[in-house]
Amino acid sequence: MTTTPKTTAPILAAPRIYEGDGDRLVEVPQGGPKVTLLPHGDPRTASGTSRIRLMWGQHLLDDLVEGHYRTLVLGVNDTDNTHGILSEILKLVPTSQWTLASATSYAKVFRTAVNIHAQEDREPYILKFDLDRILVLALLRPHGRDHFNLEDIYRGFRTVTQMLSGRADRSPVATISFLGAKSNRLRDHQGNEPSIEAVLKAMHEAGYRGDFYPPVSAWDAPRTGVFARYPFPAGVDRMREGSS
Repeated sequence: MTTTPKTTAPILAAPRIYEGDGDRLVEVPQGGPKVTLLPHGDPRTASGTSRIRLMWGQHLLDDLVEGHYRTLVLGVNDTDNTHGILSEILKLVPTSQWTLASATSYAKVFRTAVNIHAQEDREPYILKFDLDRILVLALLRPHGRDHFNLEDIYRGFRTVTQMLSGRADRSPVATISFLGAKSNRLRDHQGNEPSIEAVLKAMHEAGYRGDFYPPVSAWDAPRTGVFARYPFPAGVDRMREGSS
């Protein structure tokens, strides 16, 4: 009796990333900022589940200028937005009739009107700034506070989701993380900055399904693997619960 030798599928070599000696030369440095992106799901099939994309290593301002987004979600207050992302965006859109002073003044006028006519409404309110090529949906920081909290993010993004629903002209959409902010900080109920996952959870539960730009400070997480989509794999919760 003869037997047919078993054959094994050939092991496919990983594709080269760079031309020439680039793959050897561009090695992961021992020092310097870096993140490790972990695969998530099968890219050859569609999951059918709407998720939030995390834009690790991508430059938000460049992406806005290059026209990758129609709508951006960010924070605004009625006193001083000098150090906020809105200030940088207004500098990059010369065709917009908005200035940082007029945007802050508008937020203040809106706040005054709300205090008089809609005191029972639930904050945060969403202000719209049409900057020609970019529509900014700005969460107005709640009255009497110098920061947002996670409940504000949930409520604000629930309204944002409604404003985006059925409006193809307002897509694609991106949001800042609200973390590491100077003008409009985000804090939890203990006064600490929440995790990226906590912010994503609030946005996702509110119905948001656009892109999310992590804070640049999070680009330096050499010991922690990151995923490019949220919700994260179920294995993350299993590991937290002590399972393998």
